[in-house]
Amino acid sequence: MPKGYWIGRVDVHNEDGYKPYATANLPIFKKFGGRYVVRGGQFTGVEGQSRSRNVVIEFPDFETAMACYRSPEYQANIEVRQPHSIADLIIIEGYDGPQP
Repeated sequence: MPKGYWIGRVDVHNEDGYKPYATANLPIFKKFGGRYVVRGGQFTGVEGQSRSRNVVIEFPDFETAMACYRSPEYQANIEVRQPHSIADLIIIEGYDGPQP
């Protein structure tokens, strides 16, 4: 079964206000078996528009990734994040087919 992923791109305009959101995510993601694959780090935007931060979180499957997003804990945490950042987030199913 393919993994599920959150792919987020974020611009933070208030670091102090954003920190409680980032801290509160850790137990939420752990509850749903999520793990960071990418969390910040150096990047180069080679095509299109980018934001200042990037994150990829892996979940056991797509349904679990969706359940985490829809959970009351995460929905409450979105309200903590929104005044301090602008975010683009997609939830996507991984590819589990043949490789080159």
